[in-house]
Amino acid sequence: MRLGSGTFAACCVVVEVLGVVLFLRGFFPAPVRSSSSSKHQAEPPAPEPSAGASSNWTKLPPPLFSKVVIVLIDALRDDFVFGSKGVKFMPYTTYLVEKGASHSFVAEAKPPTVTMPRIKALMTGSVPGFIDVVMNLNSPALLEDNVITQAKAAGKRIISYGDETWVKLFPKHFVEYDGTTSFFVSDYTEVDENVTRHLDKVLKRGDWDVLILHYLGLDHIGHVSGPSSPLIGRKLSEMDGVLMKIHTALLSEERETLLPSLLVLCGDHGMSETGGHGASSTEEVSTPLLLVSSAFERKPGDIRHPKHVQQTDLAATLAIGLGLPIPKNSVGHLLFPAIEGKPMREQLRFLHLNTVQLTKLLQENVPSYEKEPGFEQFKISERLHGNWIRLYLEENNSEVLFNLGTKVRRQYLDALKTLSLSLSRQVAQYDVYSMVVGTVVVLEVLTLLLLSIPQALSSKAELEVPLLSPVFSLLFYLTFLVLSAVHVIVCTSTESSCYLCSLSWLTAGGVMVLVSALLCAVVSALTKVLVRGKLLSKNAAHSNSRWSELDLLILLGTLGHVLSLGASSFIEEEHQTWYFLVSTLCLALCHDIYRNYLPGDDCEPQRCLHVEGGFDGATPALQDKNTSSAVLELNRGCKSPSSLGTLRGYEKWMVLASPWVILTCCRLLRSLNQTGVQWAHRPDLGHWLTSSDHKAALSVLAALSLAVIFALIQRRCSPASKVAMALGLLGVYCYRAAIGNVLFPWQQDNKDISKGILEARFVYVFVLGILFTGTKDLLKSQVVAAGFTVKTVGLWELYSGFVLLAALLLRPHNLPVLVLSLLIQTLMAKFVWKPLRHDVAKVTVMHYWFGQAFFYFQGNSNNIATVDISAGFVGLDTYVEIPAIFLTAFATYAGPVLWASHLVSFLSSEASSSSALSHAGFCYALIGSFPVSAYIILVTSLRYHLFIWSVFSPKLLYEGMHLLITAAVCVFFTAMDQTNTKS
Repeated sequence: MRLGSGTFAACCVVVEVLGVVLFLRGFFPAPVRSSSSSKHQAEPPAPEPSAGASSNWTKLPPPLFSKVVIVLIDALRDDFVFGSKGVKFMPYTTYLVEKGASHSFVAEAKPPTVTMPRIKALMTGSVPGFIDVVMNLNSPALLEDNVITQAKAAGKRIISYGDETWVKLFPKHFVEYDGTTSFFVSDYTEVDENVTRHLDKVLKRGDWDVLILHYLGLDHIGHVSGPSSPLIGRKLSEMDGVLMKIHTALLSEERETLLPSLLVLCGDHGMSETGGHGASSTEEVSTPLLLVSSAFERKPGDIRHPKHVQQTDLAATLAIGLGLPIPKNSVGHLLFPAIEGKPMREQLRFLHLNTVQLTKLLQENVPSYEKEPGFEQFKISERLHGNWIRLYLEENNSEVLFNLGTKVRRQYLDALKTLSLSLSRQVAQYDVYSMVVGTVVVLEVLTLLLLSIPQALSSKAELEVPLLSPVFSLLFYLTFLVLSAVHVIVCTSTESSCYLCSLSWLTAGGVMVLVSALLCAVVSALTKVLVRGKLLSKNAAHSNSRWSELDLLILLGTLGHVLSLGASSFIEEEHQTWYFLVSTLCLALCHDIYRNYLPGDDCEPQRCLHVEGGFDGATPALQDKNTSSAVLELNRGCKSPSSLGTLRGYEKWMVLASPWVILTCCRLLRSLNQTGVQWAHRPDLGHWLTSSDHKAALSVLAALSLAVIFALIQRRCSPASKVAMALGLLGVYCYRAAIGNVLFPWQQDNKDISKGILEARFVYVFVLGILFTGTKDLLKSQVVAAGFTVKTVGLWELYSGFVLLAALLLRPHNLPVLVLSLLIQTLMAKFVWKPLRHDVAKVTVMHYWFGQAFFYFQGNSNNIATVDISAGFVGLDTYVEIPAIFLTAFATYAGPVLWASHLVSFLSSEASSSSALSHAGFCYALIGSFPVSAYIILVTSLRYHLFIWSVFSPKLLYEGMHLLITAAVCVFFTAMDQTNTKS
């Protein structure tokens, strides 16, 4: 079966996406879990230890608090409460921390620092899987044992107001609730007012036991404006007033109850210096935890500094406080200050219950648990505890009893800390079988692409895939039988859960068929390469072609980038790698231009250069005439003599100056957004522009950027699209003015701030209009005589629509990124690629490199915190999942998408070869697949690395998304190539 290069590449990348998905399913496994029933059946609590004497305490201790109020402020950073901002904007909370009846802690949140996994950690005490960062968009019901489910089973009445994630995680658990969406980040007032408006009534009522208030406004301000916004102080003051109202009401009610109440102030995660969250920086993982109760009265002079604890410790503390069993999967330990005012026997009973729970979890997840230090400490603690009980029952008060009790308590605390640390490190059990199968699929695809290079880049741009040959069929059936046997053996012998084994036999058989077919295709391609090896070597021996500096740079740069992904520091600062590569590429192009302009030894130019005229397709120099296969190499020949004098004045100087102009643009862009980890905190031009003191400068820059965008885009648009582009860009400025980012000339200050929904939708109309016009032209090109001209205009209009959408979604200070991207594309197209007659492969690689560099020029990094989710709600008045995901993804990957769409437009209009798009699709698939395949191998070997979840795992998700974009680009290349074939 014969396939075009582009079609073959698109199919390969789609299959590779399936392999990556399977690998991710195995790599992001289920966290440590108890093997007990998930239905939370009540188990009798462990009895109190005894040594020779019988203890009558076999039930759970009674609750310590009559009511519990949990105030969770989304993205509340520890320094917002314990730092200077807390002193300035939260005076009542500061009083409680410094002088009130409270205990304060800095609770560390494990990555991913997004809301849903953090709520899980707070209520279950377990460490959620990293893949929960994806599930955060649509939280499923929580089936794991947790404090909320235990409280409901015990007859506690629970009320929840705020983030609807609670309602999704705990359906039918609340006697009353009012959920608000957590993703509509443009709203930071109503989303909190909808919570506070219930307070006056519910605090006067006595028909509840647990009240949960989840405030989202602070998080939304951070996403839109960052932690330095003046809105942060106002929101903190608002939250301080809420805390004072709740605390006052609880104190007045305690006079009528026997037990005190507990007020918990906490954050689910912190906030990075750019306002995002999701990664593992100190600002994102450090959250305040404040326990306020009249039971925590402090003596004069008692100074309590915030202690560092784990966020998972809250679940055990809440369970003990409410008189509930500790969740089975909790890896946290009881916060001892919450019980230190109780009698010694109660303290030891609480600590014993927590230690027994952790020991059971250790036994179920660690085969050699008896050798664990925490287990040995537990046994010693339990034996000493039994001795203390015997002594306690014999004589109630003595110094010996007190000293022994203090020793037992200290032993329990050490055992709890050791057990908790050991279980936290045992965070996951990898599904190795799924990982192996996914890796095999990915490597088979990459190998197939590499072996297919000679055929795919030949002049015919076609490949022969021997799917129906007898040899292929025999090898396929043998491979399929072997893989099926392995599958049966693995699924019947493994004790841990395995995703592939949970699939139906039909689905699992489909995976085996795919692996077998790919293996046979690889063997067939390898055979062809070996058979033709002698012919290729003979041809190469008679050729005087050699690799240029640009060829070596592309090869070594690609390999160097892939190898750099094995180091955590290089992943954190990957933007530096791409900045170096594109800068070096500019210098190599400069050298290439000057070498070809300056005369050689024979006083003639070493190569002909043309500014006007067609662009050469992929016409490799090393080609076997008998086999029609090709080696990827530049065409060194000149069709006609040329010299420097044949170029007009400005064109000559523009060709000579273009690499330096591009290099200067890249240097300016590096100063706009600091990204990565090491230097992300340093001030940059973007921070200067977004500060409220420089709004006028940002307004001027945004207006000029939009004007330049129009000037660079309109030159090849149809008249109707030019008008739509002009009005659309005007609408972009109006939208930014409406939401308060920029000013109109007649405005002194934008006091009337809105959500800009009408203005954004106005722009969307023109975006859709331009895209519709481009699509219409592409369809029209199939039936009219002048199809080529109509098609090139249609592709440019599609590209223009993407540019307009990017201008709307990117923040105003990032509009210069879009401007310089368009400028570099214009310079490269007219004064680099066309004069130097680079082949399709090189042009494709350069587009890919610049696309990756502009991903980081936007301010992105391999940190989840840098994803600007506010872009997903431009023009939306409520949360709609699919549009929000699409807009967020487009805004994040605007750089790679725009450079890929420009590549299609450029090759369609300039390439002289009909197979140029097919060659480009293959090259794009190859260079996009190579880093993903290599990174999967690297991350598998490093899966027990210290930074696997904080550094390597987020990068793995980014690589998966890059591969998805590569697949979409290759499919688009294939579609455009098919239109070329038909026309």
